[in-house]
Amino acid sequence: MAAQQRDDLADFERDTFTFAGKDRAVLRLGTGPGVVVMAEVPGITPRVADFARRVADRGLTAVVPHLFGTPGAPPGVGTYVRTLGPLCVSREFSMFARRTTPPAIDWLRALCRDTHERCGGPGVGAVGMCFTGGFALAMATEPALLAPVLSQPSLPVGRSAAARGDLGLSDADLLAVRERAAEEDLCVLGLRFTGDPLSPPERFDSLRRELGDNFIGVELDSSSGNPHGHGARAHSVLTEDLDDRPGTPTRAALDQVLDFLTDRLRP
Repeated sequence: MAAQQRDDLADFERDTFTFAGKDRAVLRLGTGPGVVVMAEVPGITPRVADFARRVADRGLTAVVPHLFGTPGAPPGVGTYVRTLGPLCVSREFSMFARRTTPPAIDWLRALCRDTHERCGGPGVGAVGMCFTGGFALAMATEPALLAPVLSQPSLPVGRSAAARGDLGLSDADLLAVRERAAEEDLCVLGLRFTGDPLSPPERFDSLRRELGDNFIGVELDSSSGNPHGHGARAHSVLTEDLDDRPGTPTRAALDQVLDFLTDRLRP
């Protein structure tokens, strides 16, 4: 794969959103109902930005908070190291905590409310990836969030069975999401590669058990010798490991995510 060039993100508008004394930069692109796009480690890479552009092309507003990393910088060993170090010890993101909602979720829920007020429509969507993959589930206690997408959810980190099946939110928040699924028919879309150790199958098993038919799990075959050539280390369904050619499993998964957002936010 050719090395990616830095994305200057010049087509995005930039502002700052503040909640509970916490200021973060936010990039915005498009018009219509909003979708909060949360980057994977190491941050808002060129391919994360490209995904946000796909969202905007569907008549939606992509809202991309700067949570960590350097916006526009391509992934690489240096950017991963510089980003992961602080995240490992961050209390705000609770990288290793089980049955716990990270404190950063309160800020993201507030961003959902603000996005709904700004952009209108029936509600907002949220897409998390890898480190932020499970955030959209925890954010779904916010009534404005109508379309949560979990792409390769990877937190909490841990090798134990309990950690691998943990969903990255508190018992109370999980109960609230279950109630929304039952009473409001809230659906959650999840994506992962079958061989991805960072997003273990036990996590999807938990989602199916907790949400039943309200969880839509998309698992792309990355087993040895798979017919689509997905590598054994394939991880980022919507970005770094996306094969954008029509007819490929990852392109179908991307289209399914965009359709999921559009159907719920632009009925």
